[in-house]
Amino acid sequence: MLKLKMFINGEWMDSLRGDKSHVVNPAIGKIMAEAPQGSREEAQMAINAARTAFDSGIWSDLPASERATYLFKIADKIEEKAAELSKLETENTGKPLKESEFDIADTVNCFRYYAGLVTKPNGQTYSVADPVQAMVIREPVGVCGLIAPWNFPLLTGAWKIAPALAAGNTLVFKPAEITPVTTYKLFEIMEEVGIPAGVANLVLGGGSTVGNEIAESQKVDLISFTGSTATGRSIMNSATGNIKNISLELGGKSPNIVFADADFETAIDYTLNGIFTNAGQVCNAGSRLLLEESIHDKFIARLVERAKKIQVGPGDDSSTEMGPLVSEGHLKKILEYIQIGLDEGATLACGGNRITSNGLENGYFFEPTIFVDTRPDMRIVQEEIFGPVLVVQKFKDEAEAIQLANDTSYGLAAGVFSQDGAKALRVIKKVRAGITYVNAYNLAYNEAPWGGYKQSGIGRGLGTFGLDTFTEVKQININLDVKPTEWFSN
Repeated sequence: MLKLKMFINGEWMDSLRGDKSHVVNPAIGKIMAEAPQGSREEAQMAINAARTAFDSGIWSDLPASERATYLFKIADKIEEKAAELSKLETENTGKPLKESEFDIADTVNCFRYYAGLVTKPNGQTYSVADPVQAMVIREPVGVCGLIAPWNFPLLTGAWKIAPALAAGNTLVFKPAEITPVTTYKLFEIMEEVGIPAGVANLVLGGGSTVGNEIAESQKVDLISFTGSTATGRSIMNSATGNIKNISLELGGKSPNIVFADADFETAIDYTLNGIFTNAGQVCNAGSRLLLEESIHDKFIARLVERAKKIQVGPGDDSSTEMGPLVSEGHLKKILEYIQIGLDEGATLACGGNRITSNGLENGYFFEPTIFVDTRPDMRIVQEEIFGPVLVVQKFKDEAEAIQLANDTSYGLAAGVFSQDGAKALRVIKKVRAGITYVNAYNLAYNEAPWGGYKQSGIGRGLGTFGLDTFTEVKQININLDVKPTEWFSN
């Protein structure tokens, strides 16, 4: 069993109170690691270390090329340890090994992307009326509090840590309580490559203690959080104490719109990918399928046929296509939503049950599930379930498709399937979502911005936008004609 520790000011440590929690492998329901449970005290220690490190300039004063060298070294080390990290990610989250391998490779690319980006030109100059050289430069924000979710532990951690370090910030990182293992390994790597003490700090613990302390602290200049909208709202409120910068990537109930003229099998395939990858535990999951009426019955018949053939099992089995849910608590939540849907009058086209056969009785496995006969006012249509549960809605025409697509409080992602390019673009431009796809779904790139509209968050991660998030803009005006202004007469 792994024994995890926290990393504060360049030192590994246990909880000051001796509190510990167990990390469970969701495929077998057994403990795989022991983690210290930090409190507000450890969070304060980490924040103070990051504050001191930033104010000293030990990291922010380094040339961008030197910071980039560290990031390239981190990427190389992650690549060297890819097999170990992939195995641990699968053991901790339950996802199939091929998904974990993809996540680790993307983590490597993320660090390399920001290592390269930070040395590229930035800033602006302006020609103004006065004899003045006006310019804009970007500087690091300062101390960044980074809080990551449990569904993509290492990858979403990299999405925050890489640009934060590249920009010259120091940081305090809190992973999700139930999936801290690969993040712990990442901090081992950062120590190995020589990141200066205090620059990057890891605190393990609960959101109500460690998370709140990070969000409330007057010494933290920016908070970056990925998770539920409800928690994001709480963090946003806590961050008002010193009006800190906020970056929030929150929930989604994303529509996947399929028109009658779509390539049928392509739409089927991406629909399955959009909702059943990582057992539907994906913020941008295509959890609402909007079907044009004329193809509804045919599409659902084929979709159900394919969904029933998905191989559900432990992630370390090469035949597995969908792993378990991440925890027993999350399994209970999904089961509650199934009952809610049935009580509301929706019909299960397939799934809806925990899987306890074929040796899976100790894990948190769940059937790929599809609800039909839904209404827009149903909770299963409006609320983020965050599991392998697809709800299907019908539409008559383009206008109704757009209306239904926008009929939730979320606006993270959306997909359109049609072989009429003009129609697809018209619809995409009308859908209020930040991440959109045409004849595809569930794609993500380090080079492109990530984030949503409405209650799906504030700001953007990844791409140049992700680096901008971790910088402040400073205007500089240099007088080229140094003499009195004579504005006042005496």
